[in-house]
Amino acid sequence: MNFDFLRVAAGVVPVTVANPEANAGAIINMARELDAKGVSVAVFPELSVTAYTCGDLFHNRTLLAATETALERIAAETATFGCMIVVGSPVVVDNQAYNCAVIIHGGRIRGIVPKTYLPDYDEFYEKRWWSSPTAATPRTVTVVGEEVPFGTDVMPEIDGVKIGIELCEDLWAPLPPSTHLALSGAEVIVNLSASNDNVGKYDYLLNLIRQQSARLIAGYVYAGAGYGESTTDVVFDGKAIIAENGSLLSRNDRWGRGFQSAVADIDIEAIRRDRMHKKTFFDCASREHKGEMRVIRLTGRGNTCDPDVETLRDIVAMPFVPANDSHLDERCTEIINIQMLGLAKRLEVTGCKSLVIGVSGGLDSTLALLVAAGTFDMLGLPRTGIVAVTMPGFGTTERTHSNASDLMEQLGVTVREISIVPAVKQHFSDIGHDPEKHDITYENAQARQRTYLLMDIANQVNGMVLGTGDLSELALGWATYNGDQMSMYGINASIPKTLIRSLVLWFARRTDNPDEQRTLQDIADTPISPELIPANSDGTIKQKTEDAVGPYELHDFFLYHTLRYGRRPSKIFYMARKAFGDRYDSDTIRHWLRIFFRRFFTQQFKRSCMPDGPKVGSVCLSPRGDWRMPSDASSAAWLREVDEL
Repeated sequence: MNFDFLRVAAGVVPVTVANPEANAGAIINMARELDAKGVSVAVFPELSVTAYTCGDLFHNRTLLAATETALERIAAETATFGCMIVVGSPVVVDNQAYNCAVIIHGGRIRGIVPKTYLPDYDEFYEKRWWSSPTAATPRTVTVVGEEVPFGTDVMPEIDGVKIGIELCEDLWAPLPPSTHLALSGAEVIVNLSASNDNVGKYDYLLNLIRQQSARLIAGYVYAGAGYGESTTDVVFDGKAIIAENGSLLSRNDRWGRGFQSAVADIDIEAIRRDRMHKKTFFDCASREHKGEMRVIRLTGRGNTCDPDVETLRDIVAMPFVPANDSHLDERCTEIINIQMLGLAKRLEVTGCKSLVIGVSGGLDSTLALLVAAGTFDMLGLPRTGIVAVTMPGFGTTERTHSNASDLMEQLGVTVREISIVPAVKQHFSDIGHDPEKHDITYENAQARQRTYLLMDIANQVNGMVLGTGDLSELALGWATYNGDQMSMYGINASIPKTLIRSLVLWFARRTDNPDEQRTLQDIADTPISPELIPANSDGTIKQKTEDAVGPYELHDFFLYHTLRYGRRPSKIFYMARKAFGDRYDSDTIRHWLRIFFRRFFTQQFKRSCMPDGPKVGSVCLSPRGDWRMPSDASSAAWLREVDEL
């Protein structure tokens, strides 16, 4: 393992029916290849040593003797491998044959797990050959001259990671063995299968694997029989599938005739964090406890923290934004509906038929205005009840001012424009501040003046102020306390900056108004800025937020992995280097990572009193539910780890 990523593989080898010697050679060759890739757990299909389709030959002594010889050979020739190998093989115990998973590591057979549920319907008739283990089944068996633990309670552990084993039909049972295995501590489930293929079955299986991995908060590695099996009645397509907590990590292209595999790194740290965080898992484990497992502890590759080791895992640079357009459309529709329904309920409860929104021509206020317009349409209220106020100040540019004005006109809302310059100048005079000194007082006075105006207008029209601040700004504290930090409902409070931009572009693609489309596109293309510092001499934006606090795509990445999985800085850095290696060098990532943790801790006080707002995703900073942290918590441990990178 590296940074708690356990490298696993599902291997599919072409088999020769009833020829254990040939099959052993194929398994060894593939195991050697997988071991060279740093795999810690390599899983092969059900009955891969003999082939699944031997029929009545399974009760033939010649085949069974050849099988034991093949197992001995596999153990001997993989003795120096760092990976644990799990192969499918018949095993005879007290004159009963069992369909088993055989655990091999360090030149020895370390344990054997028999199949629990034997299909005996349609094309399956396994009960003709195999027995299902019972309470009377012996707990050990002699194989290759050595007594080995035998039973469904055998659980290998490699480098501290417990592995649960089930076989094919077990997954399809109403209560799969993997359920109890996970509740007994297994963090990764492996399934040795020989499920034949027919129309529609593959998609069903993928959903089954995803759902089981999600329900168990576990990794799931599935290896299915492929080419070489008898095609007398059915065909086996050779499936290699790896999932983690509801997501597919890797799968092969089926129907191949040669060696096939799926290899991926399962995030053990993420699994452990979710099991610790979601108390339902622990409560269920306590309630459904079925007795102790016999844990077979193995030493594999160990666990390192080497930043130069490549991870076989797709690390998404923007985890809040769906990767493809079809998912993006579905996700954006869902997010906007959550926002609109939350706002509609708040308007109905308060009896408000007016909303007041400060519109700057930036991303956040644009999304808030679009959601407000959709909500008023939903409620059958005229859009003129939305009072959109643009409040130009010292740094407002023509570009953002025009975009704000154009969008308000295009959406048909009530438009008001109030310059904050005279009031802020008077305020500077009142407190004795030099207006040529462009410091934090200069900036925050403008933000608070805008909030002051919006609150008074809301009183004037018997409405409420709709907040526009987003999740990324809340995480970094990039908001003026009792300024833009405050509102009567924070519609964007759980939406990060990277996703807000995607949502604005989504609205641009959906509108039938070409002028509105052009406005939204330009808003999305405008540099992010609070525009609190006077513009450049050519009228362009001088104060760019990302120059001051760092790229939002990096901060959203840091935020997601900090909140969703509680990852430590060194692992976030390791993952960010892979996700952003083509855009930022290591020093840049490290620099902004330090800024993130410093600001995240010091700015908690702004989040402790944030307004209500709808949660839309798995990550949120609401002090009433998702994130509770003392405002005076120390960031020393996090910053120390960043400095030691």
